[in-house]
Amino acid sequence: MNFKETIRLALAAIWVHKLRSFLTLLGMIIAVAAFMLVLSILQGFNDYVDEKIAGVGSNAFTVQRFSFSDFKDTDTLAEAQRRNKDLTMEELEFIRERADLISLIGGKARRESAEIKRGSRKIIDIEIQGHEPIVGQIDNVDVAEGRFFTDPENDNSRRVAYIGKGIADELFPRTTAVGGEIFIRGIPYRVVGVAVAKGTIFGQPQDNFIIVPLKTFASQFGALTGRRGLYFEGKSISDEKFDDAVEQARTLLRIKRKIPFGEKDNFGILTPDAIAGLRDSVLGTVFVVILIVPAIALVVGAIVIMNIMLVAVTERTKEIGIRKSLGARQADILKQFLYESATLSAIGGIIGLIIAEILGMVVSAYVIQTVIPWWAAAIAIGVSAGVGILAGLFPAWKAARLDPIEALRAD
Repeated sequence: MNFKETIRLALAAIWVHKLRSFLTLLGMIIAVAAFMLVLSILQGFNDYVDEKIAGVGSNAFTVQRFSFSDFKDTDTLAEAQRRNKDLTMEELEFIRERADLISLIGGKARRESAEIKRGSRKIIDIEIQGHEPIVGQIDNVDVAEGRFFTDPENDNSRRVAYIGKGIADELFPRTTAVGGEIFIRGIPYRVVGVAVAKGTIFGQPQDNFIIVPLKTFASQFGALTGRRGLYFEGKSISDEKFDDAVEQARTLLRIKRKIPFGEKDNFGILTPDAIAGLRDSVLGTVFVVILIVPAIALVVGAIVIMNIMLVAVTERTKEIGIRKSLGARQADILKQFLYESATLSAIGGIIGLIIAEILGMVVSAYVIQTVIPWWAAAIAIGVSAGVGILAGLFPAWKAARLDPIEALRAD
């Protein structure tokens, strides 16, 4: 019996018992759909983080009050809060004047929320950010309309604002926002630029923000300490000099703070590698967990397939006897039932993959862009078929060993 004929018989046997076949595949469908959906979300999150890192650049770094290690546990964090001081503009200028491996470095303030108004329109709890103009170059800001603010506007604490697309659409629905006036906590600001739309991530809009010059931010919201603490963003002169530039920033800040040799830094420096490492360590654990749940469903599905195939062998005992009496070999009977269980399981994998793709579209629309890699889809279908083969081994072996005379006597 050739391969084509064997597959045809397997599909015919599955089609005869459509409802039973579908119920048999439920475990396989759920396992594959769950695994592929979570995998697509994780892949989408990986791509999002990589995109953000690429957007700023692989040679960018951040100097801030705390490091990742300071958040290891509550005692470590409490100690870091006592030891680590807020960064200052004097420290920023100290680094800027002396660092020859850093091409750009600028200050940013932690976000503050405020009510925004224009005429009768009002938006509450909008995040306000304070940046030095040079940060626009470091972050590679994408301007849809207008421009980012300038050094003279920052130096003179001008009330100008660079706003997100969501703010522009809400406050300026029928006109351009550039040149318009908005009120932040009752104080007027002139809009000089609008950012390119970023969409949503995990259901949260990324276009509802306002950036103002750093000195303007400090004059309206208060000193750059505590929750409005200052932090620095910098770029090395080249990718090759990145590690040296980070070390230079660390050394200069230690000198400015008079930290003794051998004593731990009382600040943190965040690099793209550190972000990627943290992501991989967190998602690595999550990935192991999500493998366990579908694996359990696969085992349950395999047991169900094995039981159904054993029932099929019992039901088709006379058929097996007839085929053997007509010359079918044990290998032909074995292949027939193995192909049937493998085909049944692979169909379950394909249905699960389709369900995962549909659910992924929903997640992409409301939460985060999902991605199903082609190799993962191929592996999912292959594993499904493999599980079907393993589950069908015993029933196929039992069918192949039936005595044709005894089989013909079966009712």
